[in-house]
Amino acid sequence: MVPLNVYVNAASVAVGAYVLYFTLKFLLVHRRRSLVKQKHGCLPAPKLYQKDPFLGTDLVLQNRNAGREHRFLDLLKARHDKGGLTYTTDTYFRRTINTCDPDLIRNVLAFQFNDFGMGPLRQRSAAPLLGQGIFTTDHETWSQQRALIRPSFYRARVTNLSIYKKHVDRLIAIIREENCKTDLQPLFVRLTLDTNSEYLFGESVGLLSDQPLKHVTNFYRALNYAGEATIQRLRLGNLMWFHHDREFKRCCAIVHEFAQQFVDKALDFRRRETLVSPDEKDVASGERQKYLFIDELAKATDNPTRLRDHIVNMLLAADTTPGLLSFAFYMLSRNEVLWEKLRNHVLEHYCEPLTYEALMNMTYLRHFIQECLRLFPPIATNSRVAHKDTVLPVGGGPDGKSPLFIAKHNVVTYSTYVMHRRKDLFGEDADEFRPERWEKLLPGWEYLPFNGGPRMCPGQKLAMTETSYTIARILTTFSSIESLDNSEWQEKITLSLKLKNGIQCHLIS
Repeated sequence: MVPLNVYVNAASVAVGAYVLYFTLKFLLVHRRRSLVKQKHGCLPAPKLYQKDPFLGTDLVLQNRNAGREHRFLDLLKARHDKGGLTYTTDTYFRRTINTCDPDLIRNVLAFQFNDFGMGPLRQRSAAPLLGQGIFTTDHETWSQQRALIRPSFYRARVTNLSIYKKHVDRLIAIIREENCKTDLQPLFVRLTLDTNSEYLFGESVGLLSDQPLKHVTNFYRALNYAGEATIQRLRLGNLMWFHHDREFKRCCAIVHEFAQQFVDKALDFRRRETLVSPDEKDVASGERQKYLFIDELAKATDNPTRLRDHIVNMLLAADTTPGLLSFAFYMLSRNEVLWEKLRNHVLEHYCEPLTYEALMNMTYLRHFIQECLRLFPPIATNSRVAHKDTVLPVGGGPDGKSPLFIAKHNVVTYSTYVMHRRKDLFGEDADEFRPERWEKLLPGWEYLPFNGGPRMCPGQKLAMTETSYTIARILTTFSSIESLDNSEWQEKITLSLKLKNGIQCHLIS
């Protein structure tokens, strides 16, 4: 029998070797990084004061409480007022560089695009809902998905207004059925899901129909809950594993089950494609005369899980437009002069049927929407994770002008909400809603409602066209609007920014 002390000695040697290995590795990495910082003249960004300097428990609790009280964006703005344009925080072994500096954001999103990505934390946080879709993946997987999606948003398709007309007709009919006193926000959610599902998949989900099917309304509610819970998981960061929410799991399952009908449709299309000759395919293509995302998706893969992930991600992509429409009518319902000015401008260029060219001539409408996007950006905060050690040309030092070293796995979080309200970029009246400012402003990297760089939103033109068309139609249908809720707006952050209280209003014919 081998004496016990032999095992103890062997274990001690193994532990000692393990410790020595990681100590040497740490020292070598530290030395290499020090040389890189010295070479580029890097300075650290200011660090936000933390009561818990090691784990940042106080910051995590602040984030959680602010989220529950619907004031998370105000908390971010207050932190930047205190910490500057760029500052760092440390929470549970994760260093985050927080910024509202357009020069730093431009480097992360564009100039040094390959150095950053979504990262494993976002993938784990959103995976129960989004799987391996375009909003969670990186590198070659993302590139392939992006190439697959891009043709869906060609200008010729986006500017065809016929698809919007019937759904906006139905929206207006519902408003009248409710005696013109209604909450517009859920109607806008239903509108965009109906429009975008028909646009991408060839058939509407029918949320605006007289009697939407029960499984459709269940999907609608589940999608909203799952999106909000996903944001909560992201805010928890490395503590995400403490997020135990059975309702979240149930809602993700409902969304996936709903998406299955489109998966089945895609697989059926793929089977039919394999049974016809090339000549028959040409004839069928000529008869269809339109690109459907779901058909092209079926050609790319027959994996049901991959198909489902793609479909759910594209359904979620429609989530930004109802928020934009809601904030537009929030502002219009609170300002009679603004309503009259915008309505008169729209009527001046309006034609029946409304055309894309007429919409493009409505310059004040475009400026109005730009101002909505500035004060209420759909994605109010976003982040990227460093794939490797890298150096950004700005962000370091007390003034943020020196190079900044970013270690592998560090997170860069940027807030368009805070950046869009900077007075040094948009004037002393940056907190005020004033569409006229866009008569002279030429937006650059300080204005990012649809993100920037290679991951810029491919559906930007679709969202702008649908928003412009919907606003123009409502403005020409109703003569005035009255707010039925005079409380200040409160944020509701799901996967995009919305209003907690909705838009309670009275539209007058």
